[in-house]
Amino acid sequence: MGSMLTQDQAVVWRGPMATSALRQLLRETDWGDLDILVVDLPPGTGDIHISLFQQAVVDGVIIVSTPQDLALIDAKKAIDMLRRLSVPLLGLVENMSYFIAPDTGNRYDIFGHGGAETAASTQKMAFLGAVPLVMSIRETSDTGQPVMISNPTGPEAEAFRAIATKILADTPKLRP
Repeated sequence: MGSMLTQDQAVVWRGPMATSALRQLLRETDWGDLDILVVDLPPGTGDIHISLFQQAVVDGVIIVSTPQDLALIDAKKAIDMLRRLSVPLLGLVENMSYFIAPDTGNRYDIFGHGGAETAASTQKMAFLGAVPLVMSIRETSDTGQPVMISNPTGPEAEAFRAIATKILADTPKLRP
């Protein structure tokens, strides 16, 4: 929707309008010959989430959470919803897992560490990996050149590559 709006314009829609837009996006867009279509949803268990999982063939979902308990509460609710809807869970990723200070090399667990891995274990699902809190990820994403493009051999890109490799290795039907 972002490409159809001005930068600061909000989409003020109730559930049925959002659901209708999702339906149109899924059914009336010529996606061509896709290997994988990634849909990034905000945290929660709202109308758009339920509609997506009911209207589209979903081969699997990856839950992404920061490590602190408050964020994991929402992640666990999403996991419960997905299980109730019989949507395959591919695993859990810990985002903003740790910070390495560029000037000292010291590691800081700003939001805690390991919460997503522990949650994955208690939820009996795969832990797919951890993404560090790195300024270059934010900076390059903001400019439309994420680290996988701007610095594909850097450590930040390697974190994403390791997660993608694990997903594809563990999920044969997703392999291109």
